Amino acid sequence: MTQLNRVVYVTGGSRGIGRATAYRLAGPGTAVVINHFDPDESAADETLAGLAERGATAESHYYSVTDREAVETHIKAAAEKFGRLDVLINNAGITRDGLILRMKEADWDLVIGINLKGVFNCAQTAARIMTRQRSGRIVNVASVAGVIGNPGQANYSASKAGVIGLTKTLAKELASRNVTVNAVAPGFIDTEMTAVLPDKVKQAFMEAIPLGRAGRPEDVAESIAFLASDAAAYLTGQVIHVGGGLYM
Repeated sequence: MTQLNRVVYVTGGSRGIGRATAYRLAGPGTAVVINHFDPDESAADETLAGLAERGATAESHYYSVTDREAVETHIKAAAEKFGRLDVLINNAGITRDGLILRMKEADWDLVIGINLKGVFNCAQTAARIMTRQRSGRIVNVASVAGVIGNPGQANYSASKAGVIGLTKTLAKELASRNVTVNAVAPGFIDTEMTAVLPDKVKQAFMEAIPLGRAGRPEDVAESIAFLASDAAAYLTGQVIHVGGGLYM
């Protein structure tokens, strides 16, 4: 095995922002482990191929971040196999949109479970490893919706606001062990998640973005890569808004 300089774990890493982030962090001497929960393995396989092309040692594992036992098993196994865990990117997330008057309880529970409890599950497991190492980077993917709210997304907005609060608390708890915890808050990013939105909604976003375009997954990946790097060693508890000026 190639001598490893960094071990990275990306949840929801098979497509979208997760894939772009995995690619951005990949390279010779880096192990990149991705999690996904898509019964169709084709996207994960494509991501693995892209990681291999970039020279990374790559693995993919299928499980839900809401499954506490699976989270602990897989993250611990990665740390044991590769000798440590340097970076955790909490990216896994879903939407189940609906106005509050019509929102089903099941849709509320599912979104909170994956987007917020999933971050807790992964961050707690990684933190136990990183605090023993006395080093580590945790980057959580929040959303502009968690700061300004968004009609029809009570569950999603609440989950992402929770991620921001969790980020700040973990940053204070883990700082003494040289573990930083930060977040990115994407705005309107061109992904499969936003592709299904009505054209009228997309147009409204475009008109509200000072830079006048949707973001790309790679735009978010660049900010995540910065927060995961040594260049951000003195940053913790911060939220970087990657939205073309949508929120200022």
